[in-house]
Parts: sequence; C-alpha cells; structure tokens
Amino acid sequence: MFPQSFNLDDVKYWIANAAEFATQSVYLDDRYDMAGFDPQNSETWSPNMETLAADGVNIIAPPLWVLVTLDDNNAIVPSEYAKAAKAAGLKIIAWSLERSGLLSQGGGGWYYQSIADAIDNEGDTYELVDVLAKDVGVIGIFSDWPATVTYYANCMGM
Repeated sequence: MFPQSFNLDDVKYWIANAAEFATQSVYLDDRYDMAGFDPQNSETWSPNMETLAADGVNIIAPPLWVLVTLDDNNAIVPSEYAKAAKAAGLKIIAWSLERSGLLSQGGGGWYYQSIADAIDNEGDTYELVDVLAKDVGVIGIFSDWPATVTYYANCMGM
C-alpha cells in the first residue's frame, strides 16, 4: 500500500506513527501552487528536497510538467526539480499521464505546460514517458489509461 496525501503533515505523521507505511508514504507535491514556484529554481521550493529527505519523506509525486523541461534543441529533459529530488535520494512518481486529451490539439494542456512547445502529436507521450523512466528515474506514473505505460514497460523491458 502506498498511502498518499497533498498534506505534508499527513505524510510526516505516517512516518512518525505508522512504521508499516512510512517507507511507502507518498507526498503528492503541490508546492507548484505556491506563488512564484518555478521547477527550474530551487529557491522557490519550500521546503527544499534535502529537508524533505531529512524529514523522512521517501517518495514525492509532482505533476508531469514539474519534472521536465525543454533544452535548447526543444528536446524533453529533466527539470532542475527532478535533478534535485534525485540528488536528495527521493523516489519520484509522476502524475497524470493522458489526462489532457489529444496532444495534437493544444499541446497537452496543464500537465504538459513546461514542454508544450515540443508537443504536437500523440507519439510525444512515449517520448515523455521515456524521459521520465530513463532520465528522471520515476518509480511510477499515475495514468488515466494505463495501457500506454504498460506497453512502454513491456516493450522497453522496464
């Protein structure tokens, strides 16, 4: 079981009081809702990744757009947020794949906002999943239609 909450205090409570859930409790990271949040600027994340890890948080789960950005060649790459989480030893679960409807119509909307300039067809979903799996190193992806991640995992031997 992976208990999850957007409330960091819930996760800290499980860590302190429910050892059987502590290592698999998931902080559904909603710091993106804070004024000035920027996944490319660690000064805008409070608490920072090291503090989360020191507090016993093992798994964080931000929305897709927080974990990726575009490089100078318009290729999808890990964001500074993703790199910092990984460096702090946090495991990552991404959310929510395939919630935005057709990527060819609007670039994927809210969930794809950090990479919208590179999104123009449905196959881009697999490029995103590949970066999340290989470069970001996610341990899971919440999806509204799990066939895509299942197909990827089966074909890529993940």
